Amino acid sequence: MDGPRSPRERPATAPAPGPDGYSEQAARLAGTAAGAPCRPVAPPAGATAQVPARTAPRLALALGGLFALAGSGSSAAAVALPGLGTGLDVPASATAWVLSVYVLALAVTTAVYGRLADLAGVRWPLVAGVGLMAGGAVLGALAPSLPVLLVGRMLQGAGAGAVPVLATALLSARYTGEVRAAALTRVAGVAAAGGALGPFAGGLLQTWGGWRAVLVLPAVGLLLLPLIAPAAGRRGRGGPIDVLGAVLVTACAAGLVLLVQSPAAGVTVAVVGAALLAVAGPAAAVHLARTPLGFLPRRVVTSRAAVTAAGCAAVVPAGWFGLLLAVPEVLTARGWSPLLTGASLVPAAAVGLFASRYAGRLLARAGAVRTLALASALTVFALLDAAVGAAVGIPALLAVAVGVVSAAFSLGQPALVEVVGAAVPAADRGVALGAATLLFLLGGGVGTAAVAGVGALTGTAAALAVLAVLPAVATLVAGVWAVRTARTG
Repeated sequence: MDGPRSPRERPATAPAPGPDGYSEQAARLAGTAAGAPCRPVAPPAGATAQVPARTAPRLALALGGLFALAGSGSSAAAVALPGLGTGLDVPASATAWVLSVYVLALAVTTAVYGRLADLAGVRWPLVAGVGLMAGGAVLGALAPSLPVLLVGRMLQGAGAGAVPVLATALLSARYTGEVRAAALTRVAGVAAAGGALGPFAGGLLQTWGGWRAVLVLPAVGLLLLPLIAPAAGRRGRGGPIDVLGAVLVTACAAGLVLLVQSPAAGVTVAVVGAALLAVAGPAAAVHLARTPLGFLPRRVVTSRAAVTAAGCAAVVPAGWFGLLLAVPEVLTARGWSPLLTGASLVPAAAVGLFASRYAGRLLARAGAVRTLALASALTVFALLDAAVGAAVGIPALLAVAVGVVSAAFSLGQPALVEVVGAAVPAADRGVALGAATLLFLLGGGVGTAAVAGVGALTGTAAALAVLAVLPAVATLVAGVWAVRTARTG
């Protein structure tokens, strides 16, 4: 399992002066003033632009905030479910679909947004996605009934699917080297902090304005667009969209997500998911063979480095979402209120932000594969620590576990982006990141399903210990990969 050789990249710098003392761009401007024709200087689609490095921290912070708001659609909304059920007079089993519909729509649209970015640039797909996320949040918050609320949540999730893939695509295309690594880890750190703060923010909003105030929170993302959109590229490589390929990939993704959620959602969901995979899976394989450069190019699907990295990285959200389900469950059983439970996760947010300050430097120096191995190992520690905390009833151990997995998230997601970006051509980077993000999100579904399903049979502590097997395997795989890469590099 040899990893790709990542080319040595340099931070963004100003254009070097020529022999006459002018930079190339300045010389062209001077030539224009003298009557000489001026050639376009914009980089081709898919190329990495050279821009001032000082813009990276502000842009990464804004993108991380947008990422956190998209995540609040699940982390904060979970707190609102009891009040929502009372307000709309629906049973608890029905309110679970408020989360399931959102996660399903978010996951299946990531690859679509990635391909749109390849063809049309990042800016307009991102603006459309954030607008759809905000509109769906407002519709859900104003919904008079559960069916209307579910429509709003589906629209919100479909819009939120743009955020994780296009945020990373934007930074990958705009910066290089240590600047890019630092920006990616800052985004992941802020996103992890937002996830840890989600239950606390949801509890505060629930206390202040009820469940409707919680559901409208992602609409705040519109305020961040003016800070982000000008930096997003408007040019892609052009070309038609493979509509049939997009439909088949989306159907396969929906089937996978439904199967992962079926332990908690029931047999009907499992049957629908299996049926989608049984029909769309073979059809997608045939379409891929006939259209190797279609919606999901063959060179992306067959990239061993990209697929392996996505599998190794997916164990981090598995641990993250597993803990976000298990920790409140354990603390609630001990009599803690939702607001106090959310407050116990606030230190984890601080850990995520602190780790992101140094994670970029580590990623640039250690390499993406070693960083993946470290993120997986940290996830193993977090899950085993939480298993002990749940078994003996020590809340401090649970808080430590969430903090450690927040640090792992700050490392794992940027490392995945680095590997995928180096493994595929620039023209396919968007759809490759979208497919990798889909697998990344599926890991989160596996984590919650394991805690809910295994936990119902053996208890939460045992479920967390069983879940730790996945990152342990990923640590071994990434470790062997790193050793082989070092030998051949």
